Amino acid sequence: MAFSSESVSGACAPVGPGARRQTRQVTLRWAQNAVRVGGDAPVMVQSMTNTDTADAVATAIQVKELALAGSEAVRITVNTPEAAREVPAIREQLDRMGIAVPLIGDFHYNGHKLLTQFPECAQALSKYRINPGNMGGGKKREDNFAQMIEVACRHGKPVRIGVNWGSLDQDLMARMMDENNQRAQPWPAQAVMREALVVSAISNARRAEALGLPGDAIVLSCKVSHVQDLIAVYRNLSARCDYPLHLGLTEAGMGSKGIVASTAALSVLLQEGIGDTIRISLTPEPGGARTREVVVGQEILQTMGLRAFTPMVVACPGCGRTSSTFFQELADSIQTYLREQMPIWRGQYPGVESMNVAVMGCVVNGPGESRHADIGISLPGTGELPTAPVYVDGERVVTLKGERIAEEFVDIVQNYVKRRYGAAALSD
Repeated sequence: MAFSSESVSGACAPVGPGARRQTRQVTLRWAQNAVRVGGDAPVMVQSMTNTDTADAVATAIQVKELALAGSEAVRITVNTPEAAREVPAIREQLDRMGIAVPLIGDFHYNGHKLLTQFPECAQALSKYRINPGNMGGGKKREDNFAQMIEVACRHGKPVRIGVNWGSLDQDLMARMMDENNQRAQPWPAQAVMREALVVSAISNARRAEALGLPGDAIVLSCKVSHVQDLIAVYRNLSARCDYPLHLGLTEAGMGSKGIVASTAALSVLLQEGIGDTIRISLTPEPGGARTREVVVGQEILQTMGLRAFTPMVVACPGCGRTSSTFFQELADSIQTYLREQMPIWRGQYPGVESMNVAVMGCVVNGPGESRHADIGISLPGTGELPTAPVYVDGERVVTLKGERIAEEFVDIVQNYVKRRYGAAALSD
C-alpha cells in the first residue's frame, strides 16, 4: 500500500495539548508551606466543602477527605461571624492531622466586614475568593472591594477575583447594553454578557493592582453554566490578560450530566493551553461522596496527558462474549484499590501514578491490551477456558486459575509496584 505525503505528514504531526499560556505565578502560603498556581506550575485541582464552616470539626474532616482524595486546595464558605471565628481552628486541626492543603475563603456580601472584624481568619486563610458582583452597588461596591483588597495586602494574601454570570455587576451590564444599542450592528445579548464578564474580571484585577495588591497575587475566573459560553469567555479572557485562570463550569449539575458538561468545556480549553487551576462543580447525589469532584478533575487532566495522579485501569466495555460480571467487578475493585493506596504509595513509590493496568474480559482484545499495559490480565469470556493469563511489561508471566484469581492478581500488582517503583525510591 502506497502512502501519500499528506498521510505521512498527518501521521507524524505533533500529538498532545497546545503549549501552556504564559501567566504570572501566584503563591498560596500557610506556615512553612507553599503551593503555586500559574507560571510553570502544573494545572491544580481544587474543590470546595459543603459543610457549615461554623462546625469546625465537620469542616476539617471534609477538608481532610478532599485533600486525601487529591484536592490541592480547598475552598470553604465564610459567610457569618460564626464561620469566620472558626477558620483558625479549622486550620489548626488540619495542621495537627498533617493535612498540608491551603484553605481558600469564599466571600460574598459581607466579606469586607468579616475579614476586618476577624483578623485571625484573614491570616489563617491562604487566599480569598472575591465576587465583585456581590458587594453592593455603586460607591458601596467600590468601598467594600477596596476594603477587602486592603486586608489582602496587609496579610500578604492572594485573591481570586471570581466573576459569575448569575451575579454580574448590573451597573456594568446596563452600561454595556446601552453602548451596544448604539452600534450600527448590535451584538446579541448573550455576546454582550460574555464581554461584560471579561471586562468585569480584568477591570477589577487592574483596580486591585492600583490599590496596592501585587500583580502576582491575582487569579481570575469567569464562571458560566453553558459549555460554549464558557469556552468563548475563557478564550477571550486568556487573550487579554496574563493572570492565572481558574476554570470551572458553574452549577454543572448532577451525575453524568455534570461530569460530561464539565469535561466537554474544560478539555477544549486545556487542550488549547488555557487554565491553571480547575474545579468540577458537581451536585452530589443524596449521600454521595463530595470527593467525586476531585476524582473527576484528576481524571480529566490524566486522560488528557497533562498530569498523572493515580494508576489508570483500562477495561473493555463488555459484550455477548462476556456474560459474566466477574471482569467488571475485578476492574472496579482494582481501580478502587489503586486509588485507596495512593495516599500511601505517593510517598513510597515515586512514579507509580503513571502505571497502567488492563483488566480485559475475553480473548479477542484481552491479550493485546494486556501486553500494552504495564500489568494486565485477560479473563475468560463466555465459553472460554477458565484461565486468566497475566502480562507484566509486555510478557506473559503466569496463568491464573480457580476461585482466587482476583486476590492473586492484586498480589501480583502489589509485588510489581514494590519491585518497579520501590527501586526508584531507593535510587533517589
